[in-house]
Amino acid sequence: MSEDLGALGTAVEGVLVARAVEGEERLVRAEGEGGEPCLNCGTPVTDHYCGHCGQALHVHRSIAAFWHDILHGVLHFEGKFWRTLPLLAWKPGELTRRYVHGERARFISPMALFLFSVFLMFAVFSYIGTPFSGAGGGSAGQGADNFPEAVEAQSRELEDRISAAEAQLAQMPRNTDEADQLRQEIVEYKRGRNLMASMTLSELPYPDVGIGDGDSGAREQAGPEGLVVNSDDQLQLWDGWKDSALGRKLMGGIKKANKNPSLLLYKLKANGYKFAWLLIPISLPFVWLTLIGRRGFQFYDHAVFTTYSISFMSLLFIGCAILAAIGVPATLWALLLIFYPPFHMYRQLRHAYPMSRFEALVRTSFLLLFTVISLSLFFAILLALGILG
Repeated sequence: MSEDLGALGTAVEGVLVARAVEGEERLVRAEGEGGEPCLNCGTPVTDHYCGHCGQALHVHRSIAAFWHDILHGVLHFEGKFWRTLPLLAWKPGELTRRYVHGERARFISPMALFLFSVFLMFAVFSYIGTPFSGAGGGSAGQGADNFPEAVEAQSRELEDRISAAEAQLAQMPRNTDEADQLRQEIVEYKRGRNLMASMTLSELPYPDVGIGDGDSGAREQAGPEGLVVNSDDQLQLWDGWKDSALGRKLMGGIKKANKNPSLLLYKLKANGYKFAWLLIPISLPFVWLTLIGRRGFQFYDHAVFTTYSISFMSLLFIGCAILAAIGVPATLWALLLIFYPPFHMYRQLRHAYPMSRFEALVRTSFLLLFTVISLSLFFAILLALGILG
């Protein structure tokens, strides 16, 4: 019950913060006091609203009025939400163009809608937990918790194979093709064991064979029993960096993440909410690149385009997560989540920056590529903050 109330409270908070960004705050005065000067700016008022700042002349100071303001904000959002959402979902290019060209009192501003989507995402995921976890037969957190155990089990299996192969090699003649092939298999097993150790940042149990055929680019030379032995300079650069202040902090963070993956996932989620705004400055240069060659548009236009697009994708992600949580077949929400974003980008590009269908398709393909790059940069930042934080 407390989680339900907390999620509801967060959603309400998101609406109220968004309304604050819209600049629709109200001041309070006692009912029945003098009605001529505006309580906000002092301008004489001859109607129900101030002609200078727009504040209502008669406001109420009661609990009923307080709850009315909250319900009005949540359910009506001053009417802008219900005018904005249909256009955002089906005609995003028209919404973007109309807002840029001056129709701003009719619609929710891009930043207010973005803040609302972030608060709503936090509220919904606080209630349903990890999104889409039920569709995969287990949660992401459980998979992360099983990772160290899986690495340990694989390491034990490789050690058993190495021991068995070495025992078999000891009983074979040295200079035969079968012995050479078995030695190479032992090398591969040892490299696999080193790879498992590297996943947990443990010391390599077999440093003489490295991790792969070209893992470090170092010089290699033949060793005893025909094994491949890396030169002594192979790890010199890594050891020097590892001993630096940043290296020690990074290594410590990665080791903590290996020991407690759930904590890292929690940090990623928390940082995702706190730094969601980074998606806007990260995406802006790529939107500019997508529209390179188109004249008459400014960075403000791209910012409106980007923020509306990110807001819709967030709302779509939330909606699909809710569908998955209530048991809607994965075919429905997965198709919606995979195919509608490119279609939405195409429609927004084509109508926000009037262009032909062919040009919109070409630029949308570039925008999709840049979207992958932007998301990769964003998640890399979140991962770095989670490990170093």
